[in-house]
Amino acid sequence: MKRIPVIPTILVGLAVASMIALGVWQLQRRAEKEALLVRYAQNVTLPRITFPAIPVDDTLLFRRASAFCLEPVSFAIEGGRNARGGTGWRQIAQCRTGAEGPGFAVQLGFGKDPHAKPVWKGGPVRGYISHAPDHAPIVAAAFGAGGPKTLMLVADPPQAGLDANPGPDLSAVPNNHLAYAVQWFVFASLAALIYALALRRRTVAESPAPR
Repeated sequence: MKRIPVIPTILVGLAVASMIALGVWQLQRRAEKEALLVRYAQNVTLPRITFPAIPVDDTLLFRRASAFCLEPVSFAIEGGRNARGGTGWRQIAQCRTGAEGPGFAVQLGFGKDPHAKPVWKGGPVRGYISHAPDHAPIVAAAFGAGGPKTLMLVADPPQAGLDANPGPDLSAVPNNHLAYAVQWFVFASLAALIYALALRRRTVAESPAPR
């Protein structure tokens, strides 16, 4: 009987174990996300708060908040849908607060022209807390890569004469962790199966031919 190659077997075993561990971790994250979704539903009904100075606390999503923009330092646009469901361009201002910290982003409202710059000098703004646009690749979520997402204030009422922003939408928060877990378990199973078939072919190829 031929010996099983030790080093390749160890490497494949470690890879399979890692994929299984990632699948279990995604199942744990699924439970955490379900608890967060319950909290988000409660946040919609809670009193207004001051927008956080360090905007990275996901437990505050959908909470009504207010802030004071001392001065908008830059503007950006992102595609999306307005309160009526029509397509348009989200006008997002990055604000300076005058205090230590990163400032904050505020989605002023929707416009129709992607080249138009809103005329807005800052001031008090109210709305609800959401995530700022994030362009991280989707595959990063499967690996849990990246730091916490930055929060943003979605203005209600809209500012600078723009169309209204949509209200809080809990369905916009994905809970894909079960799908990610299944993917990792499938990858682990396929890796183990492919290696087992490779070992079998190696054994057959090295077996002496019958006389």
